[in-house]
Amino acid sequence: MKKIGLIGGMSWESTLLYYELINKKVKAMRGGLHSADCVIESVDFSEIAELQAKDDWKALNDLMVSRAKNLEGAGAELLMICANTMHLCVEAIEEHTNIPIVHIASVTADQIKEVQLDKVALLGTKFTMEKDFFKNILISKGIDVIIPEEKGRDLVHNIIYNELVRGETKIESKKIYLEIIADLKAKGAQGIILGCTEIPLLIGPEDTDIPLFNTTKIHAEKTVELSLS
Repeated sequence: MKKIGLIGGMSWESTLLYYELINKKVKAMRGGLHSADCVIESVDFSEIAELQAKDDWKALNDLMVSRAKNLEGAGAELLMICANTMHLCVEAIEEHTNIPIVHIASVTADQIKEVQLDKVALLGTKFTMEKDFFKNILISKGIDVIIPEEKGRDLVHNIIYNELVRGETKIESKKIYLEIIADLKAKGAQGIILGCTEIPLLIGPEDTDIPLFNTTKIHAEKTVELSLS
């Protein structure tokens, strides 16, 4: 088993899910009393969110590189960033460390291809929906990507930062998300990427009949498979 290094805390609620999913997958694959060999660097999300709001990606790159180096020094052999948006820092991390990074967009794209879909919608923070770092990986694998219109993007983003990262789930917010998902389905989306690690706290497969791609679960389970390969 390769030691997994997690950069977490973005938010701690979703990092908790990561830890649970990783250990459940190890147990499923190896049985007995097996659990994950892992180490976590957990950041202060308030600092991250302030830098994101300032669009200061140089400072964010520096912070994430520092945490990745800490994991490398702790013996991590595989690295995962427990947040979709912060994959914007992957190139900087790769430049300054020697740990392979399991990219959340790449493993999600692979799962979409496995079920033979070619057009999906992406939900997440405005950074994830509007910047190209996630979408370009999907497009490179032959998957067309659509996102909500500006009002919808604002609603999705604000619910993440004002509620979900604080551990709050509201019925009215779920209704908003489901209305946005229905609109994206009407525009041709064959599946919905839950491209923020907090969204599965609010929306699950029982809530809609369109396929959902939970990036948290996909990312965690694929990383375990690589760790045990």
